[in-house]
Amino acid sequence: MSIAEQLEEEEKYEEAYAEYKKMLANKSDDVEVLTRLAHLALILNNKPEAKLYYGKILEVDPSNIMAHEQLMDIFIDEDKFKYYFLRGNMHALLQQISYAKSDYKKAISHAKDTHEALPARYLLAGICEQQEKYQEAIDEYLRIADDDTENHAVFLKLAELYEKTEGIISSIQTLERAKHDFGINKYDEVLAGYYIRNSQPQKALEITQNPLTKARALFDLEKNDEGYDVLMSIKDSQQNNKLFHSLLAQYYFQKDMYNEAFEEIDKYAKIEPNSALIYQMRALIYEKQNDSFNEHLNWGKYNIVRGDKDVALNEYMTAYRYKNNDADLVETIAVLLESTGDKTKASEFYEKLVDLDNKNTNALQKLVEFRDSIGDTHGAIEYIEQLKAVDPRNQYVADNYERIVNGSGMAGGEGLLGLIKSIFGSRMR
Repeated sequence: MSIAEQLEEEEKYEEAYAEYKKMLANKSDDVEVLTRLAHLALILNNKPEAKLYYGKILEVDPSNIMAHEQLMDIFIDEDKFKYYFLRGNMHALLQQISYAKSDYKKAISHAKDTHEALPARYLLAGICEQQEKYQEAIDEYLRIADDDTENHAVFLKLAELYEKTEGIISSIQTLERAKHDFGINKYDEVLAGYYIRNSQPQKALEITQNPLTKARALFDLEKNDEGYDVLMSIKDSQQNNKLFHSLLAQYYFQKDMYNEAFEEIDKYAKIEPNSALIYQMRALIYEKQNDSFNEHLNWGKYNIVRGDKDVALNEYMTAYRYKNNDADLVETIAVLLESTGDKTKASEFYEKLVDLDNKNTNALQKLVEFRDSIGDTHGAIEYIEQLKAVDPRNQYVADNYERIVNGSGMAGGEGLLGLIKSIFGSRMR
């Protein structure tokens, strides 16, 4: 036990307090020492220093609930803003978001001026955004923009939220306002990106310093060779940049140089293998090449990545109409139908898959399971026999063969003979 702890144990609080201060000189961020100092300051009725030490605890450990509670007790009568602000923080730490939101609103109402209210407004806006109550978040950030003239990042946040609510034009207007009214140029690249997406490439070209954005704007203005020259001027430093390869693919696409476009898409895919853009770009090239099968196949893949199974299924079915003997496509359709709950239709495609590949164990097992589930014992036996022949050591066969072939579903419990008797009846006599 340290001298300070011993003195505290003996209720020699002033001496213990002095000793803890000496300890703090060498351990300025020691939460335990700060906690003991804050506690003793309260015992000695020294609220200013208690606030100081509890505040330091929160600097070191912002999630310290005890420090929040102690400061709340101190401020409850003397400063309602700080009391509600701290209570809001504590509720936020405890994931009690609705309570935190209410506390921040109360803190704002008790602030002595708009500047003091800013920290609570920022946190309130963040909670609204987290709850996807974007309009409430926008209202708070607009108030912040009026009161916090030093933090221009608020305009960037407003632009993001406007894109989710009112659309990209409002995002553009917000950043244009910041640029015009406050001379803020550091978001020009973000604004240029919005211009590109809003089909305003000329405006993007006028403000961007980014060569990739410049090339994209030039391509959109059909100044393909100028855009290509920009890309070539930076090619040595951009080989691992997916945007660079997508822009080169766009250039080759617009020049009808499809093999080169595919090469750039493949380079893009190595960097970002799960991007929907890969399949979108390929689909557009196949469309220009009048390759309807691969066009719709890639649109299907595009929508799978985007999570739209219904649209993907329609695209795959369209591709199937152009080419019905592609085993990979047939299996993809079967799996997709099964995932949407249409097991009957899925079984039809598993049957088509077995016709194309009679050694496909997954398709055979799916057909056994389906036939078994609808009580078609004859069909289940047919497919499990095929599965056994293809893969004798198959675990599903090991677990289910006897049940299906000789199980309770068979007439008279006589296996295959029982099935035959159930079908032909007296004709067997």
